[in-house]
Amino acid sequence: MIPELGHFALIVALLLAMTQAILPLYGAQRGNLVLMAVARPAAQGQFMFVAIAFGCLAWSFLSNDFSVLNVAKNSFSQLPEVYRLTATWGSHEGSMLLWVLILAFWSTAVSVFSRHLPEDMSARVIGVMGLISVGFLAFLLTTSNPFERLLPAAMDGNDMNPLLQDWGMIIHPPMLYMGYVGFAVAFAFAIAALLSGKMDVAWARWSRPWTTVAWAFLTLGIVLGSWWAYRELGWGGWWFWDPTENASFMPWIAGTALIHSLAVTEKRGAFKAWTVLLALVAFSLSLLGTFLVRSGVLSSVHAFATDPARGAFILGFLALVIGGSLALYAWRAPKMITGSSFTWFSRESLLLANNVILIAALGSVLLGTLYPLFMDAMGLGKISVGPPYFNAVFVPLMAPALFLMGVGPLARWKEASLPDAVARLKWALAVAVATGILLPLTLDGFKPWASLGFFLAAWITLAVLVAFMERLKHGQGSLAHKLAGLPRGFWGMQLAHLGIAVGVAGIAVVANYASERDVRMEVGSYAELAGYTFTFQGTTDHVGPNYRAARGTVEVTRNGKPVATLHPEKRTYNATGMGMTEAAVHPNLFRDIYVAMGEPIDMQGAWTVRLFHKPFINWLWLGAFFMVLGGFMAASDKRYRIALKRSELPKNVAAQGA
Repeated sequence: MIPELGHFALIVALLLAMTQAILPLYGAQRGNLVLMAVARPAAQGQFMFVAIAFGCLAWSFLSNDFSVLNVAKNSFSQLPEVYRLTATWGSHEGSMLLWVLILAFWSTAVSVFSRHLPEDMSARVIGVMGLISVGFLAFLLTTSNPFERLLPAAMDGNDMNPLLQDWGMIIHPPMLYMGYVGFAVAFAFAIAALLSGKMDVAWARWSRPWTTVAWAFLTLGIVLGSWWAYRELGWGGWWFWDPTENASFMPWIAGTALIHSLAVTEKRGAFKAWTVLLALVAFSLSLLGTFLVRSGVLSSVHAFATDPARGAFILGFLALVIGGSLALYAWRAPKMITGSSFTWFSRESLLLANNVILIAALGSVLLGTLYPLFMDAMGLGKISVGPPYFNAVFVPLMAPALFLMGVGPLARWKEASLPDAVARLKWALAVAVATGILLPLTLDGFKPWASLGFFLAAWITLAVLVAFMERLKHGQGSLAHKLAGLPRGFWGMQLAHLGIAVGVAGIAVVANYASERDVRMEVGSYAELAGYTFTFQGTTDHVGPNYRAARGTVEVTRNGKPVATLHPEKRTYNATGMGMTEAAVHPNLFRDIYVAMGEPIDMQGAWTVRLFHKPFINWLWLGAFFMVLGGFMAASDKRYRIALKRSELPKNVAAQGA
């Protein structure tokens, strides 16, 4: 009965989503307050019923109900309980149900926190999100029913994909979807503004915190995925330019451009048409990523579906959403009033340059991701576009964007003085250049890309320091009092920029100075890498809850002093017989020691073992943490938490300064 209840809840949720979409949008068009008032209860009711459906599916997994096809395919009676819960979204069907749940959550959040908005605007925003929900709920019910029965019931399940049986996958998909789906809010605000014809600075102010929160969640989701791949796949890499990784990275790039463009639209009333277009593009790329992952066109450790019917449905929905939104944009964009003018050197012009570079970088990733698929679809042969292409094209494009990151926040709105900016930043530039030249010499030789990374990291860090020093010149009281008085928006921006600097420094080191060895190790033998000695003490048999493993013991020493004892494993899963490498990692702030076991070589206990030394790799995760924290801080700025009077809002927004 639980699966039937879940299926019924999805049907009710679809009906409520249709109500949420049709009545408020029609009411906003006609000025009917009664119909507009339907938006909030319909959105909240839809969330309640989707949550019931999700709870029913989770219960089916937790109770080992193998009469549900989804459970039989993706769970196993020996699977630990925590992974039985995460198996709820470990399949295609469950993952799409999680998508719909998060979309309903965002709709409910907008319905709760948008009461200060004009009634017609909130009705349109919630209505547009209802239309998106209709599409995904229909997709679930017609092609991806998570509650489909298997009769007679299976005796046991096929087990969850061993790659997904990791702590990183408990939190990675929900956070990634919070970002992916969160851009639907920015999309809905943009469509609502286009429908109303009121594309003033007010809509940018309303949508900006929502967009920033979605960007922060997407950043967190991407970095968790990178951390999971680094630990779980046994390759020692943290980013592979896998097409499915790119599918989440492209909306992130567009979202980064969007939050900067929204700042200009809110502060100066400029870039209105461009900002609306970016909001449409960011969510459209989220839908494109969904199509790539779930249509079967990709072969990846991250990809789910291989059913062409599902791909056709998503492709049709993608064409409808993107085509419809771009058609509406083409109709309304010429009517947008151009905002305030600005000179060639100003904060507006620097943010515009930032946007142009980001979109060029986005285009390079989009081309490298889709071109092989296009060639294959046209029967022109299979080609592979990998790290050499992306490193040669994407990295040089991003270097000037990172340099502008140091200048932009210090430039004045409307008109800035280049000599003044040079005078304020000359010492920061000199120190950054010296850092870029000298720091590589203290490591394993001078390398140009490492030098560039060190220069940019130092430049951004010092620019952040200059920004704080200039802010603290003014005001009264102690240093702590002045720091506490700075707006959260300023703190968030600078913290996110500092996170970029920390991440760039980590990438510069690990990409240029990491080392690895593939060695044959017998019991008692040792190998050396980066000043560390690895001694193999053999393996022991280990029995896990749903797998058997050969667990190795590797003693790590440095200059004769013990550093760590690592236990990499080679696992064989009971249900599928699939073999998996479980790497062992000893981290600290400045390096990771990483050991992964390959295959046994002979009956005397010899194994192939891969050893890695990853300097500063944890700075990638630390930098991302700063970025996420900065995003949430910026979104919590008090000017977004004060419900302004509607009649005063456009005037107040236009009057806001930097």
